Amino acid sequence: MTRATGPGTGAAGPRVVLVGPPGSGKSTVGHALGERWQLSVRDTDADVERTAGKPIAEIFVDDGEPHFRALERDAVLAALAEHDGVLALGGGAVLHADTRAALAEYRARGGAVVFLDVTLAHAAPRVGFNQSRPLLLGNPRARWQVLMEERRPVYEEVATLRVLTDGLRPADVAVAVEDGLAALRVGDAADAAEGER
Repeated sequence: MTRATGPGTGAAGPRVVLVGPPGSGKSTVGHALGERWQLSVRDTDADVERTAGKPIAEIFVDDGEPHFRALERDAVLAALAEHDGVLALGGGAVLHADTRAALAEYRARGGAVVFLDVTLAHAAPRVGFNQSRPLLLGNPRARWQVLMEERRPVYEEVATLRVLTDGLRPADVAVAVEDGLAALRVGDAADAAEGER
């Protein structure tokens, strides 16, 4: 994972971007951070549903996953360009190469991408593995585990910081995110000072 200067450093775009699997708490933690920092919160899943005029599950059924992924990519690129608050991405958004490239550019400008990590035991009660999650149909727990194994390297690749959310309330995760980003800023400042010597 690469370092970034984190929130509040003048990076163009969102103050922070949250990524992670279903059940990691991206939306709820996003709202907790928004409250702490007095910032607006944007969720790309909600943007996709607004654009399509229907829930994600229906997009998958009616139009297919490739159409959903195209809408998702467009939503992420727009949000990275327009939004200056807290941004939560859909669980699979990082799979698209354009999204990863845009996140890399955002990080290069000093932006912070936080990977909210979670284990299956803690994700299951949060997700409920209901019909609104089309990629988890069939055997939801086994599907979640497979998806997480496939996606973990990508989450780690795009992230500035990883925070494990197991057993934590959203407010506690928000504090952990804030503390982790502050520690990165201190580390970057120390690295910069060392480089000037």
